[in-house]
Parts: sequence; structure tokens; C-alpha cells
Amino acid sequence: MDQEELLPHLFRTEFSKITTVLSKLFGLKYIEIAEDIAAESFLAASETWPYKGIPENPTAWLYAVAKNKTKNYLNRDHHFKEVISIQFQNSTFEFPEIEVDLSQKNISDSQLQMLFAICHPSISVESQIALALRILCGFGIDEIANALLSNKETINKRLLRAKEKLRMESWKIEFPATTEIKLRLETVLSCLYLIFNEAYYSETDNSIIRQDLCFEAMRLNQLLLDNLTTNTPAVNALYALMCFQSSRFDARKNANGEIILYSDQDQSLWNYELISKGAYYLHQASQGDKISKYHLEAGIAYWYTIKEDTPEKWENILQLFNQLLQMEYTPIIALNRTYALSKVYGKEVAITEAEKLNLTDNQFYYSLLGELYKDTDSDKARQYFLIAHSLAKTNTEKLSLQKKIESV
Repeated sequence: MDQEELLPHLFRTEFSKITTVLSKLFGLKYIEIAEDIAAESFLAASETWPYKGIPENPTAWLYAVAKNKTKNYLNRDHHFKEVISIQFQNSTFEFPEIEVDLSQKNISDSQLQMLFAICHPSISVESQIALALRILCGFGIDEIANALLSNKETINKRLLRAKEKLRMESWKIEFPATTEIKLRLETVLSCLYLIFNEAYYSETDNSIIRQDLCFEAMRLNQLLLDNLTTNTPAVNALYALMCFQSSRFDARKNANGEIILYSDQDQSLWNYELISKGAYYLHQASQGDKISKYHLEAGIAYWYTIKEDTPEKWENILQLFNQLLQMEYTPIIALNRTYALSKVYGKEVAITEAEKLNLTDNQFYYSLLGELYKDTDSDKARQYFLIAHSLAKTNTEKLSLQKKIESV
């Protein structure tokens, strides 16, 4: 990997680690200082490596620079030095000897603790996601705006408000008490679930951002699995769901970025290693005595990885959808259930149920109706595909729907 590829890659993977460890050291009140030091470390790399060459261990080089810059900052900023001295309650504290612990264990612990700090109930869900993508995943403002179908101004405002909240509340980056972890874990899982879904069902044309987002959600979920306190059945179920969904990533879109319907996917493109991994974590999730929505969604996703188009498969999927709707009804879940309904009871029943939803501002609602009608009423099918086309947000979606319109 040459320098042009290496630095952006390292920025994505290491910027967030350095920022999180320094934020833990300084306190959330000084998160911007932590980000500045991390950014300066990468700036030093961009200025040094073209002339002296890429070091043998680029990550270790960055960590060493970050440590030195931290010590230099603490020494030259007297006000900050006094504040941190009070924090450490040691009047003889020598900053040149400060221990900036960038060991793998401390990085993992710090990121997990930061995840719990970010997912505090007093921070809005939208801000939790933006903060997680910025601080824990190393996404730039443009990338976050792109991934969340927003704009830079809105994302900047969300981040500023959320960081101000973190500063004002003066929360520490540490594991909450065991009882608090159990209460907060649901919020953390919800945040990771939303990040993954933003990527997997994203309406952006940028497939690279989508895959990166999915893998970052999985990486953060893995931190929960690696910690005994947070390795719960629900955490395993969510990870299983992510594995099953990601396994069909390469088959869901063609080379032009157009969506390929499940029934038309090339199953040889499915990632069977991820499917096997998902099955393992779904089994792990069965150890508990409580079923979460992640268990049910992972179960549905599991059956979608079964090649054979059998009545048993679709009856199981439909049953799981029915349970999911009883647990947490949303029109989108009801819409997704409709396809399974058509496979079990036929398209007429599915059409009746779908039309009851009346999701008049949803392109997928009209696209599904078009699919259900195309074998029996081509005029209606074309009409629904045209409406879906008018609601589509990306060029690839419009192109895909245009082909459907022409086919009927």
C-alpha cells in the first residue's frame, strides 16, 4: 500500500483510537484538544513520510508522535497543565513522564467506555450516531453527511451541540456501574443498529461509505462481545444480524449500483464465512431467557441465507415477522413482512395487506406493489413503478426503476 492509500486508511483506523485514549486521559471536557493532537500527528506524517519514507511500523510511528505532542502540549499550556494537575491530584506531577497508554487493551477499553458516554440518554439519537461516526469511527464531516443523507451544516451543528453537552455534564470516560451498564446497553445497541441500518439500507450512491459504515458498526459491536460485562444475548443477536445482512452485500447491487431483488441475487456472491459466523453468534444469543427484537430480526436474516425456496422457509420468516410486529410495530416492518406473506398465502393476500399500509411517501412501498402486480395487472404495476421512480433519491435507483417500467 503506497502513501496515498496508506494515510487515509490509517486516518480511518487510528485517528479515532488516539482521540479516544486522549479524551479519556484529559476528560471529555477537552475532547477538541484530543482531536487536535490526533490531527497534528497525521499532519506530521503527511509532511515527513514523502521525504523520509514510510516507517517500518506506521501505526507505532503515529502513536509515538501522538505521545510526544501530548507531552509538548501539556508543558506549553500552563492553564491546561494546572487543570490536569488538579485532576490527577498530584502537585509534583511531571508531564514529560506522562503515560499515554496506546496499548491495544487500553484502546479497546477506552473506545467501549466512550461508546457508553456517547450513548447517554440525555443526548439525542441523531447526535449519538453522529458522535459515534466522528469520534469512534474516524469519519469526516462530509462522509457523515453523505452516510446520513444530510448536509455538512446540519452535522456540524449536531456535533457541536452534543460535544457541548459532553463538556457541560463533565462525564468521565469510564465503565458505568453494572446496573447502569444494563440500562445504557439498550441505548448503545440501538445506536449500533441504526448505524448499520443507515449503511445497509442507505439511499446514497456511495457504496464504499455504505460498506465502511457496516463494518464499523460490526467492529464496535465486537467490542461489546469482547467484554464480559456487555457480552449479553442481545449483543450476540445483533452481531449475528449484522453478519447475515453483510453476507449478501456483494449480491444486493450490480456493477452499476442498481438494487438486485432477493429472488434474483447470485447466491455464489454471498459470503458464506459471514453466514457461518452469524449462525455461531445466533446460537450464542440463544443462551438467555429473554428474546429481543435483534433475536427475531437475526432469525429472519438467517432464513434469508437458506438457498432452498421451500414452504418451511417462508412460513418461518412470516412467523418471525409476526412476532416482531407484536413486539415493536412499525409500518416498515409490516411492509417487509408483505413479501413473506406473498410467498406463503399468495400475491392477492399480500397486495391487500400492503395497500392497508398506505405509505404514500415511501418509494419501496410503491416498488413492492409494482412487483406484486406485474404478473396480473401490468398497467397498475407500471403506475406504481412510475410513482416509485418519482420518489427515488439516487440515480442508480431511478435507473433500476426505469428498467422495471420498461419491462411491464
